[in-house]
Amino acid sequence: MWRYVLRRLLQAIPVFIGTTLLIYAMVFALPGDPIQALAGDKPVPDNVLETLRDRYNLNDPLLVQYAKYMWGLLQGDLGENYTGQSVSEMLSGRWVVTAQLAVTAWVFELVIGILLGIWAGLRRGRFADTLVLSGTTLVIAVPVFVLGYTAQLLFGLHWQIFPTAGTDDGWPMSYLLPGMVLGSLGLSYVARLTRTSLSENLRADYVRTANAKGLSRTRVVGRHALRNSLIPVVTYLGVDFGNMMAGAIVTEGIFNLPGIGEQVFQSIQLKEGPVVVGAVTLLVLIFLLVNLVVDLLYGVLDPRIRYE
Repeated sequence: MWRYVLRRLLQAIPVFIGTTLLIYAMVFALPGDPIQALAGDKPVPDNVLETLRDRYNLNDPLLVQYAKYMWGLLQGDLGENYTGQSVSEMLSGRWVVTAQLAVTAWVFELVIGILLGIWAGLRRGRFADTLVLSGTTLVIAVPVFVLGYTAQLLFGLHWQIFPTAGTDDGWPMSYLLPGMVLGSLGLSYVARLTRTSLSENLRADYVRTANAKGLSRTRVVGRHALRNSLIPVVTYLGVDFGNMMAGAIVTEGIFNLPGIGEQVFQSIQLKEGPVVVGAVTLLVLIFLLVNLVVDLLYGVLDPRIRYE
């Protein structure tokens, strides 16, 4: 297995370089002069502009800028924004907020989604199955900002079950409602994936053999059918965790959470390329790590899978 892990890590290197180079090129291809944008409409002497451009490597070719950025990254330095602030320090506090939000949403879609999928899969064609399919279709069809504002209005303002905004109540209370909103779409897909995969496995030959041996219904479903049914679910959950970290900007905006999404949005408006690139670089690392863990979990769920 260790050879497999090493091989996957080596395969991740060109993926990481290609992804970060693409993001770097897209960010720094945005029109406008970020140095001039700092001064707004005020005139800035040409020698000051040139000095600042040299300091932040803006006069260098794109590949030279990227090489300098990667060299700093290897030393644990994400660089500075155009006002001299360390990108690592700017993101450190905000990463905690986004990570807590993403973990809350991920656990919510994992637990509730799988339970709903099992409930529907064991009752295929009945009322429970129809209810789960209809409910998840409705959630998928409604945009996340509509769900967010509706949940904030009902559960926060009207019924006062959860805090409406901010992080004053700490984790988990301040993150439960935004976490449920953020995880609602993923929950719908997890429930449908679990339902479809489980209902297919329940008709497989090995399940019929287990039933013929007289094994209990709980053991047949829990140890045999469900275990194999979770492989596509685990794949989706791994991918979706990275998507949550990157796609929390709308939810953070609705619930006024000072996370990484809000910082990236502000940095794009202010043309602070180093902050955007630094945040996306960390997101890419998390995405690659989570996908490696998902691949290793395949062998736990299905012993037939071997790492050669």
